[in-house]
This record gives sequence, C-alpha cells and structure tokens, in this order.
Amino acid sequence: MITGIVGTVKMRQQNAVKAGLEAGDALFGASAETGAPSLIEVYGSTGLSWVWIDMEHKNPSSLNSDYLEGLVRAAECSNTELIVRISGKDPSSVRKVLDAGVRNIIVPRVETVADVRRVVKASKYEYANGPGERGVSFARTSNYGELLSMEGGSDFHKKEDDSVLVGALIENKTAVENIDQIVQVPELGFIFPGPGDMGVSMGHTLEYGHPEVSEALNAVEKACVEHNVPLLGILGSNFNSLAEAEDAIDRGYQLIGLGNEFSILRESIGEKLTAITEENN
Repeated sequence: MITGIVGTVKMRQQNAVKAGLEAGDALFGASAETGAPSLIEVYGSTGLSWVWIDMEHKNPSSLNSDYLEGLVRAAECSNTELIVRISGKDPSSVRKVLDAGVRNIIVPRVETVADVRRVVKASKYEYANGPGERGVSFARTSNYGELLSMEGGSDFHKKEDDSVLVGALIENKTAVENIDQIVQVPELGFIFPGPGDMGVSMGHTLEYGHPEVSEALNAVEKACVEHNVPLLGILGSNFNSLAEAEDAIDRGYQLIGLGNEFSILRESIGEKLTAITEENN
C-alpha cells in the first residue's frame, strides 16, 4: 500500500513582537543594515526578539518578493521577527511586504492621521468595523493558497489581521503638531521618534541634542505614554548608552535597538585592535 506524506504548514500567523508589546515587555533587537539573511540568523541565535530592515534608504525594493521571502525565512528559522521600514505610504507596498510573510512594518515620514489610516487600512482585511484594503493572495503568507482552502480557512483573514503590527516614524514638525491625533488611530502598533530627520526638518541637521529637537521628541514620547502606544528607540539615536536605554524603558520605550553590524563591529574590532597594539608596544 502506498501512503502519502502529509506536510505540516509552517507559515506562522502569529507575531511574538506584538504579543510581547501587549504583555508590556521590553523587546530587544538590532538593525541589519546590509540586509543579509545570514546576519538575521545570527541575530536571532543570540536571542534578539526583532531585526530592523531598512527598505527606505537601502537594500532591494520592498516590492521585491523573492528578497523579502528570503529574509522572512531567515527570521523564522532563528526564531526572531522582522521590523521592516518600507519605502513609503503606498498601499501596494504595504500589501507586498505583508504577503511575503513580514508581520511588522513601519512607515516613514508620517505626518497626519490620514497617512496612518491609509497604511493601517491597507494592512487589514477588516478595519474599524468595515472592510480593509488588503487583498486575498496566493502568496507566501497563505502558504501559497493552502491556508485559504483548508478547513477553517475562513478564519485566515482574522488571524492575519490579529498578527500584523503597523508602526509610524515621526520625523518632522508637522507630525509633532498632529501627534495627539496620530496616536489615537485604531490599530497603530508603535511609534519611532526619529531624531535625525526631526532635526533636518527644523533646520538643526545632525544636532541631536538641540533644545528644539529634544522638545519635539519629548512631546511625541508624552503623547505615546498618555495613549499607551509603545515607543521604539535605537541606541545611538534615541539614547546613547545601555544605562540611558534602561531609563528609556521607564519612559515607555518597549522596542530597544542595540545597534547595527557596522557600529557593533567598529566597537568590538576597535577594542581588540587597541588592546593588542597597546600590549605589544
């Protein structure tokens, strides 16, 4: 008698980052500036909860499904999650990234409530007691259609909506002026106050500690805390040391970035080189 092999669906319709935020946990991650799948695996093997991928300033387009799927597989096999900064607010880009299996996206240059609603609606099958704008697809996130046809497949869209997390980058004066309304958008998952571009928008380029920039960032933090919206911060950007990161957690930061491969290598290799040269001089 010939028997068939029954496969196990491995596409995951859950999001450890979202679950951790809802539990009030502080979750640590790092940036993979080179966007290398192998680096994502290494980060995951250290126990990091998430890996930041920038598709606004670098790496292949967020419309490149093959590339995205490779990153997602690397994250899945090392038990970590991706947070992908997409290139813009275009709904087609949002859908493409999610269909590849990414659970967490962050949108750059958000300025208004309409900006956030547009992206969140594009990420959902159902939104605010009405239809969303995410389309049914035979892409990786549905196990190439299998999860749509299985018994109970009618719950697929609900599980997807529950697993997706949308964040917003607040990085200019207009966004700060609208922050009290932005943080009240339903299903907004987290906020990243971006000090670099914030300074640029205020005429204080690379002046991270300028009083006007600090005041704007504080206003964003205050609004997020008041409305229970988690904050994301990066070492060297939102805080300059691990001690400051601990203080940031007390201020509402739950997603704590510990740097990127460039900064980590400079620090690690630099320290070793200095120690060796001093020892032999």
